[in-house]
Amino acid sequence: MHIILISNNLKKPRTLTLTGVHLVLLAGGGVLASVLFAMGLNYLSLRYADKIDSPSLRSLVSSVQQEEHKKNQSYLRDSLNAMAVRMGQMQAQLLRLDSVGARLAELSGIKPQEFRFNQNPGQGGTVSTLPSEDMSFAEFNSKIQELSLALDDRSDKLGALDSLLMQDRLKKKMLPSVMPVNTKWYSSGFGVRIDPFTGRRIFHEGVDFSAATGTPIVAAAGGVVVYSDFHPEYGNMVDVDHGNDFVSRYAHASKRLVRLGQVVVRGQKIAEVGSTGRSTGPHLHFEVRHKGSPQNPSRFLKMPG
Repeated sequence: MHIILISNNLKKPRTLTLTGVHLVLLAGGGVLASVLFAMGLNYLSLRYADKIDSPSLRSLVSSVQQEEHKKNQSYLRDSLNAMAVRMGQMQAQLLRLDSVGARLAELSGIKPQEFRFNQNPGQGGTVSTLPSEDMSFAEFNSKIQELSLALDDRSDKLGALDSLLMQDRLKKKMLPSVMPVNTKWYSSGFGVRIDPFTGRRIFHEGVDFSAATGTPIVAAAGGVVVYSDFHPEYGNMVDVDHGNDFVSRYAHASKRLVRLGQVVVRGQKIAEVGSTGRSTGPHLHFEVRHKGSPQNPSRFLKMPG
């Protein structure tokens, strides 16, 4: 850009050449001057607002102050609304954590009174002699964000722990641990014994419970009946599949009360004691098998008393 200057004081016209750099500098200078003017006006409005006598200048200063006040109020209102929303979310998370904590305490066997999830934990201490400082708005907002992240992290971890404990509890419930008959002793244990028919040493794959004919036989755990029929050696026999490759067997019954494919629950009556099949007298022959291999039932059964 070329600018030609003509004046009576000049013998000949002068030409000024403005490049792009000059234009940028001029524009920057104008913006800087505007900013400095606004800052100066703002300073004067705050410093000498009570000493201004000119009505027009006082009106201008008052207008600037009101605009600045509106901006501050709008910023604070937006910030408080955002914090209120976040506080509501955190409150919901805390309620969920209280619920998960109570369930975890129940699953782990902790007494409910040891953890009062509906009450704030006790806190206290002496008055510190060290100097204290007020928390700024920025620091407060930062603490809220840290607390929010910590809540998210604890919520995820407690949720995973809750799922694991629940799965473990369900697995334990599916193990054959309930006594199949109401008695406190075995008439024949698990392992090598003398066969009552041949007199030879033979491995006994279960335990025998001596009981009167007709005594109720109950399922040691919930599951599905996979066998309910007469067996040439076991007599009237019922097999219940408990999942995870565990099967319990109830043999020599006088009567079977369940059918193939029926779902039974823990402690449900499924048969009655008898002496059918290869048996010397009324008793229940009880087995626990894992992947087809016989296991010692005493490892699972909870003996009464």
